[in-house]
Amino acid sequence: MDLNWLEDLVAVAEEESFSKAAKRRHVTQPALSRRVRALEEWLGTPLFERTTHTLALTPAGESFRPIAEDVLRRLLMGRQEALEVARLRAETIYFAATHALSQTFFPQWIHQVQSASATAAVQLVAVNFASCEQMLLDGKVQFILAHYHPGLMTGLDCDQFQRIELGTDTLIPVSAPSNSSRRRQRSAEPCHTLPATPNKPLPYLAYHPGSGVGRIVASFLEASEQPACLAPSFSAPVMLLIDMARKGRGVTWAPRSLVRADLAANRLVPAGGKDWEIAISICLFRSRARSTKAAETFWSAAKKVRTALE
Repeated sequence: MDLNWLEDLVAVAEEESFSKAAKRRHVTQPALSRRVRALEEWLGTPLFERTTHTLALTPAGESFRPIAEDVLRRLLMGRQEALEVARLRAETIYFAATHALSQTFFPQWIHQVQSASATAAVQLVAVNFASCEQMLLDGKVQFILAHYHPGLMTGLDCDQFQRIELGTDTLIPVSAPSNSSRRRQRSAEPCHTLPATPNKPLPYLAYHPGSGVGRIVASFLEASEQPACLAPSFSAPVMLLIDMARKGRGVTWAPRSLVRADLAANRLVPAGGKDWEIAISICLFRSRARSTKAAETFWSAAKKVRTALE
């Protein structure tokens, strides 16, 4: 089946003439006749009465004509819809961001970037770092927003990807204050203090294995000269870990930006000194391959906002 066959059928039926239909279709009359015969052979029955001076559709032709017209109409509508979807996709920027950054950093930052002339629509999905990384590797998103540290092993460190640093943060070990500190309401002391001893390890509120922050903390602890002596007791996303730390369930490393208010109100206190803190970056990652015009415009605007923040 050739789409031209259906268009030829409709043209001949409307013009009631092979010669006029051929002129309308910008082909020779013999070529048009061959295509109509090919359609008839495909259907297995004649579509036109050719024995009279007036060209007319056979009963089979009358039956098939509205079907041909409907197919052509549906195809045209489908093409227009597909083009519209492609246009909207080209004008939409697709993001993946880690759970923590999607709730804290992303809203204000995206407003700043869009104010710097990047006005395309944005579609965001919040997942853990491993999923963010895979979505970018698979080409399902154009950008990912995530925490970064040189100790973070990632497939995005190769030459095929690039990143810009948008800001900095610090992972700090936090714990609920001890009961006596709560009563004094000042100079709070943690109920869990680093480092612990092998005989009495601290309950550790660890991150999900797919978490980028969890990988950073694991890399830091592995490289630390002083063992922390931690006993993993729970694994969850960052917001749940922070909530459990508030309740005294253990120690966890949390971005300072997420626990600043808790620290100020003594709901959480540092569980260790500066040696246990980890400086991290907030980075925007992308493929080096050329992307859509909207995405390239956004990347340029993001670099300007980064410069302004610095």
